[in-house]
Amino acid sequence: MSAQLDQLMTQAANDPDVVETREWLDALEAVIENEGTDRAHYLMERMVDLARRRGAHIPFSSNTAYVNTIPAHLGAHSPGNLEYEERLRSWMRWNAMAMVVKANRADGDLGGHISSFASLANMLGTGFNHFWHAPTEDHGGDLLYIQGHSSPGIYARAFLEGRLSEDQLLNFRREVDGKGLSSYPHPKLMPDFWQFPTVSMGLGPLMAIYQARFLKYLHARGIADTAKRKVWAFCGDGEMDEPESMGAIGMAAREQLDNLVMVVNCNLQRLDGPVRGNGKIIQELEADFRGAGWNVIKVVWGGYWDDLLARDKDGILQRVMMETVDGEYQNCKANDGAYVRKHFFGKHPKLLEMVANMSDDDVWRLNRGGHDPHKIYAAFKAASEHKGQPTVLLVKTIKGFGMGKSGEARNTAHQTKKLDDEAVREMRDRFNIPIPDDKLHEVPFFKPADDAPEIKYLHERRKALGGYLPQRRMQADEKLPVPELSAFKAVLEPTAEGREISTTQAYVRIFTALLRDPNLSQRLVPILVDESRTFGMEGLFRQIGIFSQQGQLYEPVDRDQVMYYREDKAGQILQEGINEAGGMSSWIAAATSYSTNNRVMIPFYTFYSMFGLQRVGDLAWAAGDMRARGFLMAGTAGRTTLNGEGLQHEDGHSHVLASTIPNCMPYDPTYAHELAVIIHDGLKRMVEKQEDVFYYITIMNENYSHPGLKEGQEENILKGLYLLQEGDAGLKHRVQLMGSGTILRESIFAAELLKNDWGIAADVWSAPSFTLLARDGEEVERWNMLHPADKPRAAHVTQSLQGTKGPIVATTDYMRTFAEQIRAYMPKGRSYKVLGTDGFGRSDTRAKLREFFEVNRYFITVAALKGLADDGAISASVVAQAIAKYGINPEKPNPMTV
Repeated sequence: MSAQLDQLMTQAANDPDVVETREWLDALEAVIENEGTDRAHYLMERMVDLARRRGAHIPFSSNTAYVNTIPAHLGAHSPGNLEYEERLRSWMRWNAMAMVVKANRADGDLGGHISSFASLANMLGTGFNHFWHAPTEDHGGDLLYIQGHSSPGIYARAFLEGRLSEDQLLNFRREVDGKGLSSYPHPKLMPDFWQFPTVSMGLGPLMAIYQARFLKYLHARGIADTAKRKVWAFCGDGEMDEPESMGAIGMAAREQLDNLVMVVNCNLQRLDGPVRGNGKIIQELEADFRGAGWNVIKVVWGGYWDDLLARDKDGILQRVMMETVDGEYQNCKANDGAYVRKHFFGKHPKLLEMVANMSDDDVWRLNRGGHDPHKIYAAFKAASEHKGQPTVLLVKTIKGFGMGKSGEARNTAHQTKKLDDEAVREMRDRFNIPIPDDKLHEVPFFKPADDAPEIKYLHERRKALGGYLPQRRMQADEKLPVPELSAFKAVLEPTAEGREISTTQAYVRIFTALLRDPNLSQRLVPILVDESRTFGMEGLFRQIGIFSQQGQLYEPVDRDQVMYYREDKAGQILQEGINEAGGMSSWIAAATSYSTNNRVMIPFYTFYSMFGLQRVGDLAWAAGDMRARGFLMAGTAGRTTLNGEGLQHEDGHSHVLASTIPNCMPYDPTYAHELAVIIHDGLKRMVEKQEDVFYYITIMNENYSHPGLKEGQEENILKGLYLLQEGDAGLKHRVQLMGSGTILRESIFAAELLKNDWGIAADVWSAPSFTLLARDGEEVERWNMLHPADKPRAAHVTQSLQGTKGPIVATTDYMRTFAEQIRAYMPKGRSYKVLGTDGFGRSDTRAKLREFFEVNRYFITVAALKGLADDGAISASVVAQAIAKYGINPEKPNPMTV
């Protein structure tokens, strides 16, 4: 009988019928030997199913034993030159350490991380040397989401490849002068190097999943051949606590993303201490991923354990491996062989016998799987060849491997960045770095001659895989022409008399026009999160279909309707369900396709405004880092536009959030013609000119008539402010009313009240972007400060209002902070009053909400009158009369505080 069967028999000490059990196991063993594991699995599943249908309670477990998934005799051995690869890894470890230590010895405050790459070096080396393809004519290239804290090791490799200079390494985390290296993977800061940002934690795994699905989408639609490409995502076991890390693993399995490999570096430690000191993070993650439908490969033990495991006839070693918690494993690697002998093998007399002939050094040499190149190669090969499922590799490593007493497997490892001379010496000796003693205090970088056999091998391996990684394409090779603005004629003209539409309807018309454009139609990527009908976009279901790798296996319940729900293998819509983070991740994949796929795609992600930036703000910031290009369309925007929904559905702050992202172009248009001009500008900048910007545009579901575009308005619409209508020239007093979104219409109504009730003229200004006005003002202010002897420049808002008269009142459906951005750029001596919707949302009609937040026509009128009174143009009693006339309660609670 095999050792495995002996082990199982021993473990079942309470078996009431040992002979019968032996017969069943012998039969199973015969099936495995003669018909294979697939047949054995099928028979076991049938038996379990039968037992359950007969009423038996069979508990489910998605865990396997705490050993390697790939048995020692089945694992493929690395074909590389292990001697060269080990030296290269050692040099990279050294240079990564030197980079961080030198930075902190010189300044003492720059930070950096040594321990993450120290634990990852074998895995990254195996991938770079044998698996990860660079883009070529035959292969689109693999996409790498590299664990953010391991960046020093990636730089160290690029240094040996000659892609980075010693001067750049010396300027690690010193970027201001333009020759340094970014702390983490940042495409914004190193646009030809890093492919993706992976810090903040959790964003890498999430974005990788949707990136893999987007590759399938491109392939299915015939836009790019992505069949050979893989997405590899490296993350830490502590990082898996982030909800984003695990939140989409079900989708990855459901979509059968066999082009996705996630590698979890299980070094058992996060920043402050153990990830699961009282448990086993590898077992926990195995259950999560296997239960979600992933192919799970565990790489727990290195090759030095193979002989011990083979001799473990009674299963005691495996039982102790399973019972030992991660906190104990951390202790073992933070000490020495004698400690391991006593505290691990000492848990059972037979284990002590097993290692009796091994020295303490031999015991200490027993390695974890993540530090064995053969185990890593076998796992990577199995993952890259697996079909039908995404694969996760759970790889056990040591945090700070090679750092010795200064950090190896210690709670302080993550933060250790200032090694003393003794720790440097210890690392030098451990990895055989040829640095003499008298130079150690300098912690010099080590780089052998270009013709050294190891360096030649390094280049040969990358040449065989198509080139160097990581690398990033900054521009797509293809050029796509954008239609003229006149293509959107349907929304540029005034609405017919008696006809009212919303800006959401105008957006759908613009999008429909783009679908008819022969150059752009196939590159449009509509992304929706289960709100298509809210935005009137359900007509797209039948027209262009919803992407599904399975097609449509059922007849939709609304098949008899014109706009039925149609799924299609080549569908164009990405329908993400109720999942804003997923929608944003799909948008990022499409918005960076020019770089990752050399294909310009034009994503329009349409979502509830309130459930947009406040839920995916970190992803929006990552999109800025990734130089994303696309449109974020925030529907039902504004705090008073969506009546009846209440606090969590009313957005009064998204434009404040959008203003914080430098390469985000935020707009809050009121009219269809403004929306068309803005979207057309976005297409010109992002598609034709390939500028690294993206657009955040708020649209509303409130219907009203639209005045249409007047000649010459385009430029000022894009700048953020233009004169919409002039007040009566014959009136004595005048005010300036500004607004955006639907609240601009309240300013228009206020202008009528001011004229009809008080004899005051009001010029009305549309401000599609207070944020862009503010940025322009800041740029002008900076230029004037730095060029004191030159003629001062004026901001656009200053120039626009300079020749006008009277106080200025700005009103929006957002917090006052939104319009307050431009206060500094008002013409000198002019009163500037801001009304906004500060406070929590409420559920009510639009009219009541605008009264509650004090942004309706009556409050705008009162604010304008108060401005005139403050200027001495009218009596304060007039303001009091207006308050009484319009039924405003001066003692009403401040909406900010209730």
